Amino acid sequence: MSTATKPSHIGYKIGRIRELRGLKQEYIAHQLNISQQTVSKIEQSETVEDQILEQIANILGVTPEGIKNFSEEAVFNYFNNFSDNSINQGPMGSYNVCNFNPLDKVIELYERLLQSEREKLELLKTLKEQH
Repeated sequence: MSTATKPSHIGYKIGRIRELRGLKQEYIAHQLNISQQTVSKIEQSETVEDQILEQIANILGVTPEGIKNFSEEAVFNYFNNFSDNSINQGPMGSYNVCNFNPLDKVIELYERLLQSEREKLELLKTLKEQH
Protein backbone atom coordinates (compact mmCIF):
# COMPACT_ATOMS: atom_id res chain seq x y z
CA MET A 1 0.00 0.00 0.00
CA SER A 2 1.40 3.40 -0.94
CA THR A 3 0.66 4.94 2.47
CA ALA A 4 3.23 2.61 4.02
CA THR A 5 5.97 4.49 2.17
CA LYS A 6 4.88 7.82 3.66
CA PRO A 7 4.82 7.30 7.44
CA SER A 8 6.26 10.72 8.28
CA HIS A 9 5.17 12.72 5.22
CA ILE A 10 3.34 15.51 7.02
CA GLY A 11 2.15 17.22 3.83
CA TYR A 12 0.52 14.01 2.61
CA LYS A 13 -1.23 13.57 5.96
CA ILE A 14 -2.51 17.17 5.83
CA GLY A 15 -3.93 16.50 2.36
CA ARG A 16 -5.66 13.26 3.39
CA ILE A 17 -7.22 14.81 6.50
CA ARG A 18 -8.33 17.82 4.43
CA GLU A 19 -9.95 15.47 1.89
CA LEU A 20 -11.65 13.43 4.63
CA ARG A 21 -13.05 16.68 6.05
CA GLY A 22 -14.39 17.56 2.60
CA LEU A 23 -12.34 20.76 2.37
CA LYS A 24 -10.69 22.20 -0.73
CA GLN A 25 -7.18 23.57 -0.95
CA GLU A 26 -8.74 26.92 -1.81
CA TYR A 27 -10.49 27.02 1.58
CA ILE A 28 -7.24 26.34 3.46
CA ALA A 29 -5.49 28.96 1.32
CA HIS A 30 -8.17 31.54 2.08
CA GLN A 31 -7.97 30.84 5.81
CA LEU A 32 -4.17 31.24 5.79
CA ASN A 33 -4.14 34.20 3.35
CA ILE A 34 -1.92 32.30 0.93
CA SER A 35 -2.42 30.96 -2.60
CA GLN A 36 -3.87 27.57 -3.46
CA GLN A 37 -0.55 26.73 -5.11
CA THR A 38 1.21 27.30 -1.78
CA VAL A 39 -1.20 24.90 -0.07
CA SER A 40 -0.44 22.36 -2.79
CA LYS A 41 3.30 22.77 -2.15
CA ILE A 42 2.73 22.32 1.60
CA GLU A 43 0.84 19.07 0.93
CA GLN A 44 3.73 17.88 -1.25
CA SER A 45 6.32 18.71 1.43
CA GLU A 46 7.61 15.95 3.66
CA THR A 47 8.08 18.40 6.54
CA VAL A 48 6.10 21.48 7.53
CA GLU A 49 7.16 24.27 9.87
CA ASP A 50 5.59 23.97 13.32
CA GLN A 51 3.86 27.37 13.09
CA ILE A 52 2.21 26.52 9.75
CA LEU A 53 1.34 23.02 10.98
CA GLU A 54 -0.41 24.50 14.01
CA GLN A 55 -2.39 26.95 11.84
CA ILE A 56 -3.46 24.20 9.45
CA ALA A 57 -4.35 21.89 12.35
CA ASN A 58 -6.65 24.60 13.76
CA ILE A 59 -8.36 24.99 10.38
CA LEU A 60 -8.81 21.21 10.09
CA GLY A 61 -10.08 21.00 13.66
CA VAL A 62 -7.32 18.70 14.91
CA THR A 63 -4.11 19.07 16.89
CA PRO A 64 -0.68 19.08 15.24
CA GLU A 65 -0.08 15.73 16.98
CA GLY A 66 -3.26 14.43 15.37
CA ILE A 67 -1.79 15.22 11.96
CA LYS A 68 1.60 13.73 12.84
CA ASN A 69 0.00 10.52 14.16
CA PHE A 70 -2.54 10.16 11.35
CA SER A 71 -2.54 6.62 9.95
CA GLU A 72 -4.83 5.79 7.08
CA GLU A 73 -3.45 2.26 7.03
CA ALA A 74 -4.57 1.56 10.60
CA VAL A 75 -8.17 2.32 9.70
CA PHE A 76 -8.11 0.11 6.63
CA ASN A 77 -6.47 -2.70 8.61
CA TYR A 78 -9.27 -2.42 11.15
CA PHE A 79 -11.92 -2.85 8.47
CA ASN A 80 -10.03 -5.68 6.76
CA ASN A 81 -9.81 -7.57 10.06
CA PHE A 82 -13.47 -6.90 10.80
CA SER A 83 -14.42 -8.25 7.38
CA ASP A 84 -12.26 -11.37 7.86
CA ASN A 85 -13.95 -12.09 11.21
CA SER A 86 -17.45 -11.70 9.81
CA ILE A 87 -17.33 -14.94 7.79
CA ASN A 88 -20.02 -17.27 9.04
CA GLN A 89 -19.10 -20.98 9.08
CA GLY A 90 -22.62 -22.36 9.54
CA PRO A 91 -24.49 -25.18 7.80
CA MET A 92 -25.16 -22.87 4.85
CA GLY A 93 -21.43 -22.71 4.08
CA SER A 94 -19.07 -19.78 4.11
CA TYR A 95 -20.38 -16.35 3.23
CA ASN A 96 -19.43 -12.81 4.06
CA VAL A 97 -22.13 -10.61 5.56
CA CYS A 98 -21.43 -6.92 5.08
CA ASN A 99 -24.50 -4.79 5.69
CA PHE A 100 -22.71 -1.43 5.83
CA ASN A 101 -20.55 0.64 3.54
CA PRO A 102 -16.95 0.43 4.85
CA LEU A 103 -16.15 3.88 3.45
CA ASP A 104 -19.01 5.38 5.47
CA LYS A 105 -17.57 3.72 8.57
CA VAL A 106 -14.10 5.15 7.81
CA ILE A 107 -15.59 8.63 7.48
CA GLU A 108 -17.60 8.16 10.67
CA LEU A 109 -14.50 6.99 12.52
CA TYR A 110 -12.48 9.99 11.35
CA GLU A 111 -15.29 12.38 12.24
CA ARG A 112 -15.25 10.98 15.78
CA LEU A 113 -11.46 11.26 15.86
CA LEU A 114 -11.61 14.86 14.66
CA GLN A 115 -14.30 15.70 17.23
CA SER A 116 -12.11 14.22 19.96
CA GLU A 117 -9.16 16.28 18.75
CA ARG A 118 -11.33 19.44 18.72
CA GLU A 119 -12.41 18.79 22.30
CA LYS A 120 -8.81 18.23 23.34
CA LEU A 121 -7.78 21.46 21.60
CA GLU A 122 -10.52 23.43 23.38
CA LEU A 123 -9.46 21.97 26.73
CA LEU A 124 -5.84 22.93 26.08
CA LYS A 125 -6.89 26.45 25.07
CA THR A 126 -8.93 26.78 28.27
CA LEU A 127 -6.03 25.56 30.39
CA LYS A 128 -3.66 27.95 28.62
CA GLU A 129 -5.98 30.92 29.25
CA GLN A 130 -6.16 30.05 32.94
CA HIS A 131 -2.36 30.31 33.31
